[in-house]
Amino acid sequence: MKHLFSLEGRSALITGGSRGIGRMIAEGFLTQGARVYISARKAAACDQTARELSHLGHCVSLPADVSTLEGARALAAAYSALEPQLDILVNNAGAAWGAPFDEFPESGWDKVVDLNLKTPFFLTQALAPQLRTAGKVRAAKVINIASIDGVSVNPQETYSYAASKAGLIHLTRRMALRLIQDNIVVSGIAPGAFASEMNRDARDHAQEVSARVPAGRIGVDADMAGAAIYLASRAGDYVVGETLVVDGGVTLAR
Repeated sequence: MKHLFSLEGRSALITGGSRGIGRMIAEGFLTQGARVYISARKAAACDQTARELSHLGHCVSLPADVSTLEGARALAAAYSALEPQLDILVNNAGAAWGAPFDEFPESGWDKVVDLNLKTPFFLTQALAPQLRTAGKVRAAKVINIASIDGVSVNPQETYSYAASKAGLIHLTRRMALRLIQDNIVVSGIAPGAFASEMNRDARDHAQEVSARVPAGRIGVDADMAGAAIYLASRAGDYVVGETLVVDGGVTLAR
């Protein structure tokens, strides 16, 4: 049982890993013994986070813009030059856009759907050879970071975000059925209110947001790290295609 949640000897790549939920997951993986590679569009921020987390273990910055197919393939190539296999891929990079229905722009639709929905598929596809190599020894993992806005309706007018996250939850199921044949376990996490650049309400108005959460608080780093470690470790090997809601009960109350 003491090895059930261990990531010792495992390699992990986390997109959007320089801040917010991605950083929470990176820190959690490092404490469990994984070699962690983080990616983000802004190279300076990615490098800085890797330096800050290196005291916990092997943490390497691989800056990349994965919003395009070319960028996703470039990240896969950069990672593959350093590691022969990939044990854990966390598709966390994401974007949001809000605008009234009558004014919602195509640019806001395409930016969000491309990064939130298209990128997880094509980055996983690009890294499939490394994941399959890992799967020959023990189950490799792909964890897609969705949102509770893909589970229940948020009153904010974030049309493309909600659609992309709901789509990602279903894409997780579809990918899971195919990739389990290669001993690659695909699952997801749907976070609720966690303080981040994307969720500035939770970051800047935690007390007000907490009043709307049945658990009485916003999520903290350990909540997200714990969920991700569970899915990434031996403990989560039999969780195939499911998306774990980590929200303090918000979706139940909506």
